[in-house]
Amino acid sequence: MSEEAAYPAAWEFDAVLADGGTVHVRPVLPSDAEEVRAFHERQSPESIYFRFFSPRPKLSDRDVQRLVQVDHAQRVAFVAWIGDRIVGMAGYDIWRARTEADVWFLVDDDEKGRGLATILLEYLAEAARRNGLTGLTAQVLPSNQRMLGVFRSVGFETTSAFEDGVIEVRLGIDPTPETLARIAERERAAEARSVERLLRPATVAVIGASRRPDSIGHVIFRNLVERGFTGTVFPVNPTGEPVAGVRSYPSINDVPEVVDVAVVAVPALAVLDVVEACGHRRVGGLIVVSAGFGAYGPYGTTGERLIVERARLFGMRVIGPESLGAINTDPTVSLHASVARTAVAPGPVAYLAQSGTLGIAALEHARRVGIGFSSFVDVGAKVDVSGNDLLQFWEQDPATRVIALHLESFGNPRKFTRIARRIARTTPIVAVRTRKDLRPVGPLPGTRPSEPAAAWPVEATVDALLDQSGVISADTPTELFDIARVVAQQGAVRGPAVAVVSNSTGGTNLTADALAVSGLASAALAEHTRGVLASVVPDGGAVAGPVDLTFAAGAADYRAALDAVLRDPGVDACVVIHAPALAADTDEVATAIADAVAAARADGPTPPVVAILLGREVGAPVRGADVEVPVFEFPSEAVRALGRLHRWQQWVDRSEAAGEDVAPEATDGLRAVAARVLDAEPDGRWLERVEAETAMAALGFDVLASAVVDGLDGAVEAAERLGYPVVLKVPVDRPRPTDAGGVALGLRDEVELRMAWSRLAELHQGLMSATVVQPMAPSGPELRVSGHQHAGYGAVLGLAMGGPVAVTDTSLPVRVLPMSAADAAVLLDASPVHRLVEAMPDPAAGRSAVLAFLQRVASVLDAVPEVQALIIGSAFVHEATVAIAEVAILVAPDVWEPADRVRRLD
Repeated sequence: MSEEAAYPAAWEFDAVLADGGTVHVRPVLPSDAEEVRAFHERQSPESIYFRFFSPRPKLSDRDVQRLVQVDHAQRVAFVAWIGDRIVGMAGYDIWRARTEADVWFLVDDDEKGRGLATILLEYLAEAARRNGLTGLTAQVLPSNQRMLGVFRSVGFETTSAFEDGVIEVRLGIDPTPETLARIAERERAAEARSVERLLRPATVAVIGASRRPDSIGHVIFRNLVERGFTGTVFPVNPTGEPVAGVRSYPSINDVPEVVDVAVVAVPALAVLDVVEACGHRRVGGLIVVSAGFGAYGPYGTTGERLIVERARLFGMRVIGPESLGAINTDPTVSLHASVARTAVAPGPVAYLAQSGTLGIAALEHARRVGIGFSSFVDVGAKVDVSGNDLLQFWEQDPATRVIALHLESFGNPRKFTRIARRIARTTPIVAVRTRKDLRPVGPLPGTRPSEPAAAWPVEATVDALLDQSGVISADTPTELFDIARVVAQQGAVRGPAVAVVSNSTGGTNLTADALAVSGLASAALAEHTRGVLASVVPDGGAVAGPVDLTFAAGAADYRAALDAVLRDPGVDACVVIHAPALAADTDEVATAIADAVAAARADGPTPPVVAILLGREVGAPVRGADVEVPVFEFPSEAVRALGRLHRWQQWVDRSEAAGEDVAPEATDGLRAVAARVLDAEPDGRWLERVEAETAMAALGFDVLASAVVDGLDGAVEAAERLGYPVVLKVPVDRPRPTDAGGVALGLRDEVELRMAWSRLAELHQGLMSATVVQPMAPSGPELRVSGHQHAGYGAVLGLAMGGPVAVTDTSLPVRVLPMSAADAAVLLDASPVHRLVEAMPDPAAGRSAVLAFLQRVASVLDAVPEVQALIIGSAFVHEATVAIAEVAILVAPDVWEPADRVRRLD
């Protein structure tokens, strides 16, 4: 077999190591022979002895050839690369007459302790599973405690025995919940560390720092110096001339210290050479602000791919290209590696931008309204470091209490959903998205040739993805920061009851309208609160419903009213409105508001407070003793922010009640079918009817039996075997339960069958050779479930009524995967199907059956991405079961391959 035919290119991957660096791993090739030999000779005698159980300072030609000549099935080997050097090898050899293989490892002495052996073991186990093995074994010397620790920590079921001076370890390779949890935790920690390396450097080189004050490199260099970066900054300029009075260096190779982060601000055509040079210099990571990539740059999108491939080969992560830069306000770092000149105050908000222009405007707006940032990253073209990486860093960052995202795309949508759902339970995530992410990403798997390429409710899918993930959606960048500053400065909105304290009838009415459309309500104040208010509210005011202080109210009245309202246990939030009689009154009222909030907090938890000070220029919050109260221009803006936060709190409460995501079903049989199909037909195909029905039945679904016949005699025989009454279905494009639609229902005997066949044959000449005979489905609501692997949003599921009223996929209510029990309930309630279920004799049993059915269908799509479309065209709900009458399955290569994914075997 040729090298090209045997080589499993799909097994190549990049992985993030425990310290945040990256490594490129791939199956070994015969052409690696000399580098394998050099790798071996670099290792210490102890490492070689642990590997071979004997001294072997050099490999013979035979040894080398055995290592590099593998068949990727009986014998498998991976090589790990950083730059142009192999830094690790691992492989296995199958035991004769057993379904197990013996594994071996050798990791470069200089790279030990970075988690490389663990990563290699994870992917050897995956390769073994794909090759049909059931376990792995290893012989380990008792003194090789590091390797024994790897086997213990990986999470697989492990047993060991000591014999003849050697410990034999046996590993099960079926992933258990503990295995998956440990793998996920290692990946989370590694990705968070990789971002930390970029945001907490001790040394920074600005490559392209010019003497010209208006150049990007010069601005970034000055920002780093003048904003108090606590480390060392090295300007790199080919001329070697001083930059802002600081000595520069002609190239990265001339910098006298190890460089943690290089900011690249050179012309696009020079970027790849700079990346290569940084790799050889062992730079820790890159922030590429250079523009000129993408569809209209000199390299096109190929340039973006080459940047990330070269960087990862040398173990570097990349922010950008076309990035505005990165900022970390932690006083122990004070990193301002950005072209933005705006002074950024420290605070609890972490902000991801994906547009340099918007990012600069956002930083300036945040400064005006008093928002402080823990960190800011503009991911630019997002070829490597993505929102998923940053979310995992911010999750463990003690300085971050709110996360704000500007999204143009989701990168890995499945991963985004899982990460965001976990984080959002404790840390609010607010996101605004551009229309760009709503454009069709390509043909939807399973659409007919006559349908539009994007026959799917794209905007509803994006809404579902964010909603299910607990992400708070904002319609505009201004609203994004409105929500962020309320929760950052005041905290979460625990319920819908909003107290209004106002001296303006007009402002109160506007607030009432805003409450109604935001899912909130005016708080019903407790009797004690109303009694206190009655003694402090000026004549003509009101204490029931909104508190009307009248136009005569002064600062003391606001203070007294708020002292009572903020201690009312029935108040979930408070809107304070002041329309001043005199300009000077506003400052006094602002102070009274801040003092009241501070005093209430001293007594215990208080509801969030927002202020509308109509005589005061909108800007910084009202500040008091350890208190910041956000100020808005109009009540509608403030109430909209409160409403979004209340909806998030509802999601948190619902998510906690729902528990974990639905576990995938046992899908080994369907995986095997998909593998056989793709081996024979790499582009994939629709499964034959019997294949699809058999696969669904093997997964535990109730599938109505059917027979495909090519003539009347076959139909009669099938009907006798299946049992009357039956239905005939002619394979027309859109079958409907009419003769013209190619369907004849309720055929009770052979006579009716023959008559129906005759009618259908007359209407559908030439199509009768693949007619389906099927028993009549049990009575009950008919539904249609459409599942797809969407190129932009991952696996999505839609639900509609089946039969003659079935709708097109473009109007389906949808949910994205993974789908929890609560998500399934939302999907059912958004569909007309729920009204049919409620009309059943036992609606509770019917609802339970549909929810379980939806979750099982979702688990199939989530677990087997090669199932590109799973269309249950007709299923019937009867008592406590759902019976499938029509199912179609498209098997094809995974459509989802985003540029920012760290490639993995899975």
